[in-house]
Amino acid sequence: MTWLLVAVGGAAGSVLRFAVGRWAGSHWGPDTVMGTLIVNVTGSFLIGLLVGISLERAPLPEPVRSFAAVGFLGGYTTFSTLSLESVRLIMEGEFVRAAANVGGSIIAGLGAAFLGLLMGNVAARAW
Repeated sequence: MTWLLVAVGGAAGSVLRFAVGRWAGSHWGPDTVMGTLIVNVTGSFLIGLLVGISLERAPLPEPVRSFAAVGFLGGYTTFSTLSLESVRLIMEGEFVRAAANVGGSIIAGLGAAFLGLLMGNVAARAW
């Protein structure tokens, strides 16, 4: 059942991400990055809200966590998880680990995207 909740939540989050991207493109043009920015910021807010309520009241029941936090927000944006994990590290006084998490994700992510593009170009030319 947990797997199904994650899958359904992920599908819903992915569809919403697509819709936000389309909406942003219709307002700011097809080459805009605003859709990604909106998704990353709103996803970070939503995961913070979800966890904040959970910490103040009671832990989220597993089905809710699986659907909402893992599935929906995971399909909507993984940036929200990076944000939450980094904030938790900061709150625990783990400033170096938080900086490494953010910096590493951004730098390694950019490097991986660049390398992937290069390899894709080389592969496409070889075919």
